[in-house]
Amino acid sequence: MGGIALSDLLRLRAEAAEAGQPKTDTSVILIWLQGGPSHLETYDLKPEAPIDYRGECRPIETSAPGISVCEHLPEHAKVADKFNLIRSISHGFANHAGGAGRFLSGYNPLRPLDPLAQFPCLGPVVSKMLEGRRDPAMPRYVASASNVYGGGSASLGAAYLPFVVGSDPNDPKFAVNNLSLSGGLKDRLDDRKSLLGAFDGVRRNVDRSKVMNSIDKYNQEAVNLLTSDRAKEAFDLSKEDSKLRDKYGRHKWGQRALLARRLVEAGTSFVTMQMQNPSIAGGIGNWDIHAVNGHLFDDAKARLPVFDRAVAALLEDIYDRGLDEKVMVIVSGEFGRTPRINPQKGTGSGVIQPGRDHYPGAMSVLVSGGGMQTGQIIGSTTTKGERPKDRKLDPNDLLATVYRHLGVNHTEMVPDNSGRPIPLIPNGTPIAELL
Repeated sequence: MGGIALSDLLRLRAEAAEAGQPKTDTSVILIWLQGGPSHLETYDLKPEAPIDYRGECRPIETSAPGISVCEHLPEHAKVADKFNLIRSISHGFANHAGGAGRFLSGYNPLRPLDPLAQFPCLGPVVSKMLEGRRDPAMPRYVASASNVYGGGSASLGAAYLPFVVGSDPNDPKFAVNNLSLSGGLKDRLDDRKSLLGAFDGVRRNVDRSKVMNSIDKYNQEAVNLLTSDRAKEAFDLSKEDSKLRDKYGRHKWGQRALLARRLVEAGTSFVTMQMQNPSIAGGIGNWDIHAVNGHLFDDAKARLPVFDRAVAALLEDIYDRGLDEKVMVIVSGEFGRTPRINPQKGTGSGVIQPGRDHYPGAMSVLVSGGGMQTGQIIGSTTTKGERPKDRKLDPNDLLATVYRHLGVNHTEMVPDNSGRPIPLIPNGTPIAELL
């Protein structure tokens, strides 16, 4: 009975809140770097630190005065006036699941090693909170995988998980299944009796809890997508000029970034594209470059140019198309890497090689668009990149900024796994420099 009363309360509260809110079409692209990128080899290099901290990569100047990035990111350097670098975010969870859950939900995970979300994470929250406020012809939330490791919808239920595009957009045969109807099926959509009969058949075999709610939502949203020409158009990369596709890079990362731009331009509210294993030569996997997994600097030389091209092209494209007020872009992983290099014998190479381990004490996040002033460095770390030196920020401050951009009240209540109402994030203040 308590659960039912809570759900009714939340529904009525949401309806009341939405009645006074204008409909918006803002959106967010999250480029997720699963595994945790090294801040010291990307956006926060320390050339004056001892060699066992600074490593082999060198900083280069950029188009934005005062901003430097890794030498393997020359395309970033050209568009640095279109992004900000936050160098002072940190948290306390040094494993992948716990770090991702903490970063994306704003809550300390109760079971840090559990790969499933224990609190609702960013994408599903957006899908839930914008329900009924966005164009139903486009999916509110699209991702390249059903879940980020450590992330997910938790108590919100499976209805708010993403529309998944897991295949490689660079594949010549790339297509999104289930976005079309045969003529016969289209005619039958108006046959309410047939539809209700089919749904009743399902209902006899499932319970009437969250599973039933999820199926109801899936039915409704599936019909919307099946009858939406705009959705089919948005997923069709063949509509893009081949030169622009080349600019992004003809690999999984580049074409995922381009697909993300097409989706938000068409009306999708939140897109998560994971950049791991770009399907090119060299065996690049995720960003978890311990010495046992790979040679830190050889990996940077192979990985960063692919990443560089995709991200820089996305940012430039968004600004060229005038989408920079509407679309916010975030590039981040779950944490940074240890400031001190930890050489070990590589599992594949069999020789001692450099690597860095998990490190949530300092990390760098790139943010762009969203109508924000750009070309800024926000915060700094100590001389060896060990911890924030000034303007220390929490992941929740970034979450509060994202929710504000999307028109979501981050103090709104949702039920946790026990049915107890909790705020979307327990604390956090929108980052003033990004407003």
